[in-house]
Amino acid sequence: MNLLSNPSARPVSRARCGVTILVMAMTALVGLAAMAGAQPVTLSCLGGERLSDADLSRGTAIVVVWASWSPRSRGIVERVNALAGRWGGRGRVLTVNFQEDPPAVQAFLAGRNFAAPVCLDPDGAFSKKYNVATLPGLLVVRDGQVAYRGKLPDDADQVIEDLLR
Repeated sequence: MNLLSNPSARPVSRARCGVTILVMAMTALVGLAAMAGAQPVTLSCLGGERLSDADLSRGTAIVVVWASWSPRSRGIVERVNALAGRWGGRGRVLTVNFQEDPPAVQAFLAGRNFAAPVCLDPDGAFSKKYNVATLPGLLVVRDGQVAYRGKLPDDADQVIEDLLR
């Protein structure tokens, strides 16, 4: 129905039209962002392995996200090795390096025995998808569902134990 066929209808102001268009555009952007976050992510790991969303959809994965340039990640090898020793039988313990080139990661790990695979997240897609916002971060995924996401706590064993009961 238009103004010609319904004389009692009021015209819409330009400002109201502008707000409506802005709301529609923002809604579309949020939808696109949500769809982008849902895109599959597959990471290459230093040992030749690969980590995909499908890998996280089965069983339990304990993922530590870190970067050698983060001061809080300096003791990451020892912390991850302790987690792998304690939880490796109940889940897959692995690490994701956040936005570093392989040579930088390899230099940081030189001479250290890391007990978990190191997968590379060069563009941050994995960290964005799983909303890991702190380094080092801990992500626990059970059968494709995020059970925990946050800072790698000092008492990570207690957090993981509570989740795996």
